[in-house]
Amino acid sequence: MQIPQSLYPIPAAQTASHNLLALIRDEITGNADWLSFARYMELALYAPQLGYYTGGATKLGAAGDFTTAPEISALFGTTLANFAAQVLPQCTNEIMEFGAGTGKLAFDLLTELHLRHIPPQRYYIVELSGELQRRQQELLKNFPEVIWLNTMPTAFSGLVIGNEVLDAMPVQLVKKTDSGWCEVGVSWSEDRLQWADRALSTPAILAQIPDAEALPIGYLTEVHPIGQGFMTSVSEMLRAGGTGAVVWIDYGFPAAEYYLPQRDQGTLMCHYRHYAHTEPFYWPGLQDITAHVDFSTICQAGVNAGLECLWYTSQAGFLLHSGIGEILLRTSPEDPARYLPQSNALQKLISPAEMGELFKVLVMGLNISLPKNLVLQDRSHRL
Repeated sequence: MQIPQSLYPIPAAQTASHNLLALIRDEITGNADWLSFARYMELALYAPQLGYYTGGATKLGAAGDFTTAPEISALFGTTLANFAAQVLPQCTNEIMEFGAGTGKLAFDLLTELHLRHIPPQRYYIVELSGELQRRQQELLKNFPEVIWLNTMPTAFSGLVIGNEVLDAMPVQLVKKTDSGWCEVGVSWSEDRLQWADRALSTPAILAQIPDAEALPIGYLTEVHPIGQGFMTSVSEMLRAGGTGAVVWIDYGFPAAEYYLPQRDQGTLMCHYRHYAHTEPFYWPGLQDITAHVDFSTICQAGVNAGLECLWYTSQAGFLLHSGIGEILLRTSPEDPARYLPQSNALQKLISPAEMGELFKVLVMGLNISLPKNLVLQDRSHRL
């Protein structure tokens, strides 16, 4: 991978990465010279003080590694507030956001709800990144209802939001060989990280892959047991609270599209300073590592834990049916200096060539019903 010299890690960042690499190497050595990729990804992203999300590097925006929908335009958070205003009257007037990024989504959502004089009683943020939590606290200092949590509570009634959270869950890598499916992990040899295969210890993880045996030899992909477990925990939290809904917004596919024969190298992707590539061993701790979301698996985990699938659609469908067009028209087209930037941002959010189709929205709930106008273009039959 060719990265411009100007973007090469500074010495302090290199030292942090080397320290994380030593930790990973020691764990490989202590685990019979093999580590699952899920564990490697967990350490690379979340190792205390050294992982990508737990270290001090800037993640989002021009100085970071990638940009999310809330960073593109306030229209995103304002539209989500429009959705929240229709859900919260049916449950406790509280919101919980996982992985709140810079806090921009919370800021725009809360600003809109305050303008409508219907702010939530509490807005909980569950955030693992110390750097991001500090940015959130500065941006949201004028919203006293915001409370930060280190872990999710056992019970909650309200609206749960996760924008680009599931894609950061560690995944296991599996590959089909002449002798059957194996798990692809990580070893240490020749003084560097290397790929290493071993037999599947839990063949049941293949259950989420439709027609796994019909896929070609050499097929490499991801499975998502940690994401499934997380969805189960969120579902149990809402069940203990008695009512509520969860909205996941992320890039991904239903299983039938995720595991197409032509997608034979999976969806694993890394991001370093706005460079996208497929080398997860590049400067561990200094880059993001993600995989697309298998929404079928996430939905099934929620259903198994007692939730109902309320709505699955594209990000474009969700935003349009939640009123983003009407929100844009609050700015007059006769004021092009203000209107055109917002109109251009809206196109990035809803265009099929941008985020509109790749990103999906899954809404699941308990004792919650959505207005009929919101469930138009529901694609849950594809899950």
